[in-house]
Amino acid sequence: MRITLAQLNYQIGNFEENQQKMLDAINKALEQKSDLIIFSELAVCGYPPRDFLEFNDFIEQCMAVVNTLALASTNIGILVGAPTRNPNIEGKDLYNSAYYLYEGKIQKILHKALLPTYDVFDEYRYFEPAKDFDIIHHKGYKIAITICEDMWNVGNNNPMYTICPTDEVMVQHPQLLINLSASPFHYKHAAERIEVAKANVARYKIPLFYCNQTGAQTELIFDGGSLVLNALGAVYDEMPFFVECVRTYQLTDILAGLYTEHALGEEYKEPAAMIYEALLCGIKDYFNKSGLSKATLGLSGGIDSVLTTVLATHALGADNVHPILMPSQYSSEHSISDSELLCHNLGLQYSIIPIKEIYDKYITTLLPTFGEKAEDLTEENLQARIRANILMAYCNKMRYILLNTTNKSEAAVGYGTLYGDMCGGLGILGDVYKTQIYDIARYINRTNEIIPINCIHKAPSAELRPGQKDSDSLPEYSVLDKVLYQYIEMRQGPKEIIAMGFDDKLVHRVLKMVNSAEHKRHQTPPILRVSPKAFGSGRRMPIVAKYLMT
Repeated sequence: MRITLAQLNYQIGNFEENQQKMLDAINKALEQKSDLIIFSELAVCGYPPRDFLEFNDFIEQCMAVVNTLALASTNIGILVGAPTRNPNIEGKDLYNSAYYLYEGKIQKILHKALLPTYDVFDEYRYFEPAKDFDIIHHKGYKIAITICEDMWNVGNNNPMYTICPTDEVMVQHPQLLINLSASPFHYKHAAERIEVAKANVARYKIPLFYCNQTGAQTELIFDGGSLVLNALGAVYDEMPFFVECVRTYQLTDILAGLYTEHALGEEYKEPAAMIYEALLCGIKDYFNKSGLSKATLGLSGGIDSVLTTVLATHALGADNVHPILMPSQYSSEHSISDSELLCHNLGLQYSIIPIKEIYDKYITTLLPTFGEKAEDLTEENLQARIRANILMAYCNKMRYILLNTTNKSEAAVGYGTLYGDMCGGLGILGDVYKTQIYDIARYINRTNEIIPINCIHKAPSAELRPGQKDSDSLPEYSVLDKVLYQYIEMRQGPKEIIAMGFDDKLVHRVLKMVNSAEHKRHQTPPILRVSPKAFGSGRRMPIVAKYLMT
């Protein structure tokens, strides 16, 4: 038997395009004499559909696609993910299902049992968990079907769940395990995914075909990386990341533990390279799927705006990115020269709009109201908001989208101005720590100097007052990022972090800054998610609270 994995990039609710992608993949599989093609979880509607699932019309359109695909299954078996109505009054209205289509009709519907309700996932809001487990029979083979999370509770070792769906179905002695998945990217996930896949094969001693979707859905990025493992637990193939791919495999070779010229093995995963590719994917799909094409941003010559400019240019093309340089009386000479050199390296047109005269006019206008009060953060924030007004005016007039350049370190501690440098339509670096930004910059410069070397080596500064440096207000990023990682990603409290050797006062200061800045993060644009714990839907903290960590 020949089996095809169809790793595709869907758009949520774009039923016509999703259906055509799948029909094209089916035709390609038929050309390769495939007997069974596998699509990903909820492929007909795209993942995650969220509250679209509450609309009856949305479910009807999902079923219309399933019925169309069934008509295409005359000579090939199809496994495809779609929501299914729950016929029982008790429980949720829907199941998250895998449809087995063959010989022109729906042969069997299998449901997902483990419904993740953590981080960015909220499946129990919509779906009823499966309580019955079955296999399919295709071309003389007994095949176990699981959906995404169902394979992650290997041997019932996850205390979040009370059952292991794969254990349940193994009593029917399948010869092959298939998983339909929609598993979002983060920079550690590809390695974790292979570990879990290998654990499944080690436990059940049968090959595994794992089909993941690729492409970005707003802030969530899906890397693909679909897998085939033989019964010995070796990775027979790992599909490429962040691209669509349709590949067909000879099952008898995999069952025999053979390696052919088609057995490609695992990809090497350099973190900076993976994050870079993920961000490109996120930018491209946000624009393409939204019907957008052109972007602008404030380019200061600092590493954050510089990296955002490079990413946007690589994702959208130089003709679609127009940076605006907005020097003030506090801007250093190299801020302009570095920015201009970057634009030259990338082939970008840019504008220079100085803000000193606008700023002076604001101060003159506000002086009678401010009275004798000394200068403070007000004047710094005013500069950031003037720049934001210029950028938004340009966006409105030229029909561009503003890219936000704030990094995760700054967003975490509130080192940014609401309605100033924190505004925008999409947050590019909001899930990338400052220290990671330098790693990505060096990765981009690995073969030739695209990013001016001075942008990487100079001390970070907002340049909102004479001689200002980020380190005047924040701990050094090399220390700050380690504390933030333990608090945000690892959910460690101050006692645990201090026990790791960090200074007691520094830890309490940093954690207080993070908690105090929650109101700012609630008002920022969607942030492309590349880490295990990003700001946004995956981290839900109250704005008003009095939880004092000790």
